[in-house]
Amino acid sequence: MSNRRDFIKKSGLGFLGISFLPQISFAKKKDIKITILHTNDMHSHIHPFTSGRNKGLGGMAQRAGLINSIRAQEDHVLLFDAGDIFQGTPYFNFYGGELEFKLMSKIRYDAATLGNHDFDNGLEGLKKQLHHANFPFLIANYDFTDTILKDKFKPYKIFNKGGIKIGVFGIGIELDGLVPKSLYGNTNHQDPVRQGNYYAKQLRKKEKCDLVICLSHLGFKYKTNKISDIKFASQTRNIDLIIGGHTHTFLKKPVSLLNLDQKEVLINQVGWAGINLGKIDFHFSQNDDTKKVFGRSIFIKSHTKNA
Repeated sequence: MSNRRDFIKKSGLGFLGISFLPQISFAKKKDIKITILHTNDMHSHIHPFTSGRNKGLGGMAQRAGLINSIRAQEDHVLLFDAGDIFQGTPYFNFYGGELEFKLMSKIRYDAATLGNHDFDNGLEGLKKQLHHANFPFLIANYDFTDTILKDKFKPYKIFNKGGIKIGVFGIGIELDGLVPKSLYGNTNHQDPVRQGNYYAKQLRKKEKCDLVICLSHLGFKYKTNKISDIKFASQTRNIDLIIGGHTHTFLKKPVSLLNLDQKEVLINQVGWAGINLGKIDFHFSQNDDTKKVFGRSIFIKSHTKNA
């Protein structure tokens, strides 16, 4: 077995020390940088805010400009969303989600998961708009077998960037109490921890993924015993990064916690309405066993600058 190891190297303004990635072998001596970009809780905000403390922030065109500038600088970029794409402006009321999915497709999202507000037009409304999304929705703990959305979603997807395998799966919040039963019908919500552990193990052990990411709409943390990303991280294994949503939590950089195996897992969430873009850089190398990660939240302004 080769003693070559991967590491996550200092990049940009700072770093967090971590030690969770597995060993990786490379055919050539080359560092591979994987850049993860992410959003959550867009809530149909197509344009920047026009007033208030968020004036000039957000907007789909501005986000596209920032993302394109990052893609022009980096070789290996993935873009994800953690749910609640729908609901919040008249665009949703008028177009029913069509515009959001079309614009996200233009921006070239790689995958998203479902939030509770993505059911606001019912199963029929969601199904009607899915063909406008040229990216997969990943959800591992919603069983749609007895609904019109049967076979419309997958639990996970594997991406290969520069020889690095990245496994991504989605986890959704309990719909009962948040969404009227008439809107989600016979959708069966399954235990997030059980399903999360099952698919994370599948991705790490069977699929041999070097990086395992969960797109979560559980929420960052609560004062009650309700399952959150904080609790989810501590009760699971094999997950390296949790990209969160639902609670509209603005984190300036990822939070690092220990999982069941006392290995570090990162959690990040970037507020709501497309105000921020999350950016996390992983550097994989065969020559250095230092393990570091850098992540930050970038304001999306009406005049974008390079990240």
